[in-house]
This record gives sequence, structure tokens and C-alpha cells, in this order.
Amino acid sequence: MPPNRRAKVLYWHDPMVPGQRFDKPGKSPFMDMELVPVYADEVAPGAVAIDPRLTQNIGVRYAQVQRLSEAPQLAAVGSVRLDETRTLSLQARVGGFIERQAVRATNQPVSRGQVLAEITSPELVQAQEELLLATRLNDAALIDAATSRLALLGVGAAQAGQIAKSGRLQRSVAIVAPAAGIVTEIAARPGMNVAAGAPLFTLSALDTVWVVADVPERDAAGIAVGRAAQVGFAALPGETFTGKVEFVYPDVAAATRTASVRIALANPQGRLRPGMLANVRFAAGPAREALWVPSEAVIQTGSRNVVIVAEEGSRFRAVDVVTGVERDGRSEIRSGLAAGQKIVASGQFMIDSEASLKGALARMDRQQPALAAAPAAALAEGKVESVDRAGSTITLNHGPIPSVDMPAMTMRFRVEPPALLDDLAAGAQVEFDVVKREGELVVTVLKAKPGAAAAAPHRH
Repeated sequence: MPPNRRAKVLYWHDPMVPGQRFDKPGKSPFMDMELVPVYADEVAPGAVAIDPRLTQNIGVRYAQVQRLSEAPQLAAVGSVRLDETRTLSLQARVGGFIERQAVRATNQPVSRGQVLAEITSPELVQAQEELLLATRLNDAALIDAATSRLALLGVGAAQAGQIAKSGRLQRSVAIVAPAAGIVTEIAARPGMNVAAGAPLFTLSALDTVWVVADVPERDAAGIAVGRAAQVGFAALPGETFTGKVEFVYPDVAAATRTASVRIALANPQGRLRPGMLANVRFAAGPAREALWVPSEAVIQTGSRNVVIVAEEGSRFRAVDVVTGVERDGRSEIRSGLAAGQKIVASGQFMIDSEASLKGALARMDRQQPALAAAPAAALAEGKVESVDRAGSTITLNHGPIPSVDMPAMTMRFRVEPPALLDDLAAGAQVEFDVVKREGELVVTVLKAKPGAAAAAPHRH
């Protein structure tokens, strides 16, 4: 909605120097252009009006503040690890040398009962000869003793019975996988001589795995053993696994300030592999109502959070908000907005730029009377110490600056536009105003003090 041209003209200004106001039309002293009038109905308390065609051209998108009832959740990132309680170590029960070896690479999957290696042992041959001798003598006591010795060497009762029945000696004993899984360590190699008790293989079962999630230190206290967790994986899109917290690690990582939480998941098909990235969500309490906005609608300045509210008549107003948790691209609003309000979801910075050109940026986030009834902001006073036209800077010995709450001191400022430095030289008494731009103090209003004798400008 264009402004009502019957409305009172508040002042004229140069859009490129919005802080400088003039009480009558004419040529801008800064740029080669006419001064632009600012009407009373263009300015509302704390708001800025922008032509709807401009908002369409700069791609402004809108959203509504929604009130939703959801259970609060805590999100964390974790990874799949082997279940340490399902790790087995296979050792040589008899001394000898490895004659054949079927598994020679780590992380190779094996099935239950699969032969991993065979050990040839003179001690094993001697124990079998004792069993055959006891069998020929038909001495039950000697047969039991020989069978027990073979069992200690890794030969089962069924295999010992077959040896006694056939009368044939077996030169080697097989190392068999007691469960399905993957071989994580191999200490044996073909031809290696091993002693009794030497470790040969480490086997980890994959029927269950651990998901270890890193939870921020401030949230770790709210997660207890038994808490339900929903786990998703980037490698398995659209699938969710349900588990429970079975252990909360007692330490906190110094580098990341996170605590580790362990969740056990069943893995009967072996699709969950160690190292896979996991996204974990924990229930953080009962369902409650809250206001939500798209996270992109929140402008974070470092000291506060701001949302731009779209009002009737293509007007916009910046509102300070207090945010809560953030998830799924949405941010919780704890104060500052109401359900159903129309807000700007994208294009906020373009609106800020347009507001700055109209001289309204400083007013967008302040509730104040209309400019028609409000006195102009007080200007600071100072004395010019030096002027650097090449670098567009000025050094002022100034009194307090109300606009930025700065005490009296001597300081150098950048000047925008540089044309404000024309006809100024060291010793001149001036009135000026300062704004903060990207962490820097910039002089945007600068003029000789009325009634003061102007110092002769120094030209290079």
C-alpha cells in the first residue's frame, strides 16, 4: 500500500545518507540527486513500510507462528560400535605349529562351527596313542583318562570316540568358531609355532551392537538408564530402530564437553555395521505446548535473537524473542511472539537493507512515538583534531555520544559518505552522530556547529 500523499511531510533526506534530515526540498549536498520526502504515514512506531513490489522482487517468504503440542526431545549424534560383551578370544590348547589356516584377514565374517585354523601337535599324537592303547587293552579307567586328556587338548568326546573306533591318529586339532561374527584380531599365521595358551583369534559377534551417542554436558544429567531412544541411520533412510539406554559413561570429554551414552540394538540380519553414523533422539519429558517458527526466520546477532513480523499494509517490525530448543529446522519461541502471527521466513536482511536506506533501521526494534511528535535525536559535539580525506576518516575530541552510549574521549572514526568531510579542517567545532556497523563506529551525520567559526579547510 503506497503512502497517502496527502499526509504531512515530516522531512526530506538523501536515501544514501539517511541520518541527515532537511526541512525543505532541494538538491542533496552529498549526491547528484533530489532530496526525497518522508511522509508521516510511512513511519509507524517501531515499523518500516516497504513497497509490496519490492518484497516480491527480493524473494521474501512468509511463515506463521505455530502452536504445537509435542514431547520435548533431545537429539544427539553417535556411531555403531561392537558389543564388547560379545567378544571371544580363541587360544591354542595344545602346543604345535599351524599347518592350515582358513581365515587370514581381519573383519572377515565367519559362521558358527567354521574351522579357522588347524594345529599339528606331537603332544596331540601322543595323547591319541594312549587312547588307542587303552582301547586295545579294554581298560575303562585308562580309556577315561586318555579321553579326558584329549578333551583338555581341544578334542571333543565325539571326536575321541571316532579315533578309538577307527584306530587312526589325527595329526591336527581344529580351531572352530564358537559363534557367528567377524574376526577382529589375528595372531596366528600359517607355519607359526605356537605354545599352549597362545592367543590365536579374537571374534566379535554382530547379533547385537552398541550405539554410543555424544550428549552435551548440560543435557546428560537428564538421561538415565532405561530411557527410550529412537535411532536412525544415514545408510538406512526411512528406518528407525528402538532401543533403551543401558549405560551412561561416567566421564565427560574435555575437548567437546559431551558425555557418552550407550544403547544396545538387536542386529539379527547384520545390517548395522561398526562405524555407521547414527542420529539418536531421547524423550526428554512429557508432551507440552509450545510456539514454533522456522529456524531460518530467527536472526541471531550474538547478543539477542530477532524475528521480523509482517503487519498489514506491507509493514515490518523487528521483535526480540527468546528461543528454546531447535530441531527439524524449527526453533521454539518462549516469548516475544503469539500463535498465528505472520513472520518473514527469508529475505530478512534485504528488508533490513531497505529499512536502512529509509533511515528506519534504528527504529525497527524500538517502540517509540511517531516521528511527527518525537524530537530529533541529540547530536554529539566535538572538535576536529585531524581529517584524512584519502582514508575517509576523522579524528574528533568529542563529548559524550548518546546514540552509542560513549563517554567523552578523542577517537578516530570512519565517515560515510566521505563527502561529509568537505569544508572541514582541524580546529573546527562540529556536531555529529555515530552508528555501529559490523562492529565498527561510523560517523553518518557531520556538520559545522551553528555559530562556531569554521576553520579554513586544508586541501592536499
